Amino acid sequence: MNEPRTEERATAAHPVVDQLVEQLPEGAVATDAETLARCSRDAATWADFAEPLAVVFARSIDDVVAVMRAASAHEIPVIPRGAGTGLSGGANAVTGSIVLSLERMRTIIDVDAEERYAVVEAGVLNDELRRYVASFGLWYPPDPASAEISSIGGNVATNAGGICCVKYGVTRDYVLGMTVVTASGEVAHLGRTTAKGVTGYDLTALMVGSEGTLGVIVDVTVRLRPLAGRQERAVVGYFASLEDAGHAVAAVTADGIVPSALELIDRTCLQAVAEWQGWDLPDDARALLLATVDEVGEVGEVLAERLADLMVSAGGAQVERAATPAEVARLFAARRLAYSALERVGPVLTEDVCVPRRAVPEALARIETIAAETDTLIANIAHAGDGNLHPLIVVDDQDEEAMARAATAFARIVEECRALGGTVTGEHGVGLLKLPGAMGELSPVVRSMHQAVKDALDPRGVLNPGKAFPPPRPDAS
Repeated sequence: MNEPRTEERATAAHPVVDQLVEQLPEGAVATDAETLARCSRDAATWADFAEPLAVVFARSIDDVVAVMRAASAHEIPVIPRGAGTGLSGGANAVTGSIVLSLERMRTIIDVDAEERYAVVEAGVLNDELRRYVASFGLWYPPDPASAEISSIGGNVATNAGGICCVKYGVTRDYVLGMTVVTASGEVAHLGRTTAKGVTGYDLTALMVGSEGTLGVIVDVTVRLRPLAGRQERAVVGYFASLEDAGHAVAAVTADGIVPSALELIDRTCLQAVAEWQGWDLPDDARALLLATVDEVGEVGEVLAERLADLMVSAGGAQVERAATPAEVARLFAARRLAYSALERVGPVLTEDVCVPRRAVPEALARIETIAAETDTLIANIAHAGDGNLHPLIVVDDQDEEAMARAATAFARIVEECRALGGTVTGEHGVGLLKLPGAMGELSPVVRSMHQAVKDALDPRGVLNPGKAFPPPRPDAS
C-alpha cells in the first residue's frame, strides 16, 4: 500500500473536454481547481489518486451517453462517481481521466406498492429511498453505515451491506434490474420487475459489485419488503475480552438464532465514544456486543431472552434489554457514533475483511496480536453476525514510520483473515486498496475470466481502469 499521490493540474484543455462543454448543458462540466480536488478521490485513506481533466455532473441519461461516446472515441478513462463515500479508492481519478458524477440524478422514478419495487436514479441517497417508500408501507433493507450520505448507485456498484444484512441480505439481494450506459455509449435495460425471471444471463447480478468497471449505472429497480410485521428488541452486553465477545457470536450462530443485527465494538471504540459523549464506561469492558431480533409477539420475546442467556454464558456482564424504538436507539448509540468518534482521534484507515462466523474469535485475537506487534492503534467494529470485520487503523499520517507500521498491519490482517478461510472485502469493494489482497485470493484462471468479461464489455478499457480486480499474470492459463 502506497502513500496517496496527487499530480499537477493540466494547464491546457483537452479536446474531449471542449467537446463535452459544447454538447452538455451549461454548468455540467467543471474544470475549476476546487471541484477537481473534491471529486478526485473517495473517502479511502492512502489510496492513490490523480487530478482529472474535468468533472461532469450528469443530470440525465443523455448526459451519461454523451460522456461515454466522447470518452470512447478519444480513449479517455471515465471514473463513475456516486456520493464519494467509498472506502477502497474505487472512485479515485487516474491521470487524464474524466470523473462522471451521478450525484445530481436524484429522482425516485416510480414506486409500485403492489409489486413491491421502486425505480430510482443512481444519485438517490439510501436513506432518502428508505424514508420515501415508508410512506407506502414498504421497506428497503440494505443499510450501510453511510446510508444518510451514500447513493443507491454507489451501493449497487460496491454491493454494499450494513447492519441488518446478517438476516436480510446485501444490496445484490434487492436489485431486480437497472439501466446501464455501456463503455461505447449504448443504453442497456437489464433485469425485470417480476418476482421471478431467468431469461438470459443474469447481467444485473454481474453489474452489482462491478465498481464502475463494466458500465455506468444510471437507475436501479430495487425490491422492497413490507414495513409492517417487525418488532425490534435489542440485547447488549459488555465483555472482558474481544475473544469472549467473539465466542458469544459463535454461540448465537450455533444456537440457530438469526438476529436482525449482531454488532461488536471494542474498548478503543467505546473509549472514544465515551470521551466524546461524556459517558461512563465500566473499567473491565473490553468489548460491547449488540444484538437485535425483530420477530413479533412472543416469538421475539423468547429469542431476545435466549440472546441474553447466550451472552451471559459467554461471559457477558451488564446484559441489558430494550423493546421500544427509543430504548433500542439508546443501546445502539455507541455503534452509530463509533466511527465518527475515532476520526476525532486521528485519520482512520478502514479494513473490510470477512471470515467464517466460527472464525470470528480467532480473527479478533490475531488482529489484537498484529496491533501489538506493529505498535499500531487498531480499533474493531464488526458486523459480527456474518463475520464481516472492520478493523480501524488509526495513525498519524504525518509520521512516516507510523504509516509504514500501519501498512504492515493492514497487509497482515488481510493475510490472516484469508488464512482463516476469509475474503479481502465483505462490502466495501476491492477498489485500489485491496488489489494486493485480491491478487492472492483470485487464482490466475479466475483473474483471466474477469479480464475476459472486462474486454468484452469495455474493449478500450475506458471504464474505471485499474480498479476492482488485479490483471491476470502473463502466464495465466
